[in-house]
Amino acid sequence: MLGINSGAHLVARVILGYIFVMHGWQKLSTNGIDATKGMFDQMGVPAPDLAAYYATWVELIGGVLLIVGLALPLVAILLIADMIGAIFYAHIDHGLWSMNGGYEFPLALIAGLIAVGFVKSGPAAIDHYILPSRRAQVS
Repeated sequence: MLGINSGAHLVARVILGYIFVMHGWQKLSTNGIDATKGMFDQMGVPAPDLAAYYATWVELIGGVLLIVGLALPLVAILLIADMIGAIFYAHIDHGLWSMNGGYEFPLALIAGLIAVGFVKSGPAAIDHYILPSRRAQVS
C-alpha cells in the first residue's frame, strides 16, 4: 500500500510525465520534426536540428520514464536542461506570465522535476526496486 508521500510522488510523476510526453509527441507528430527545427532556428536556438531532436526525444522518452519512475535523477537533469533552453530561447523576453508567452510554465515544470527527481523513490517507482540508494521508506 502506498503512503501519502509515495502516493504524492506517484501523482506528481504521472502528471509531469504526461505533460512531457504530450509536448514531445506534439513536436514529433503534430508539428513534425522539420517544423520544430524551423521554429527553433527562428528563435535563435544554437544547432536547431540537434536541439529539435533533443527536445522531442527527451520530452517523449523522459516523460515515459517519469511515469514509470526509472532513472529519475538523470531524467530530471535532462528535462531541466530542456526547460532552461525553453525559458531562455522562447519565453524570457515575454516576462513571467504564461498568458503573455512568459516563462511561468517551464519554471513550474522545473520545480516539479526537482521535487520528483531528487527525492528517494517510493514503491510505485521502478527506481525503488533497482537502485537501493533511491529507495524511500514507505510513508
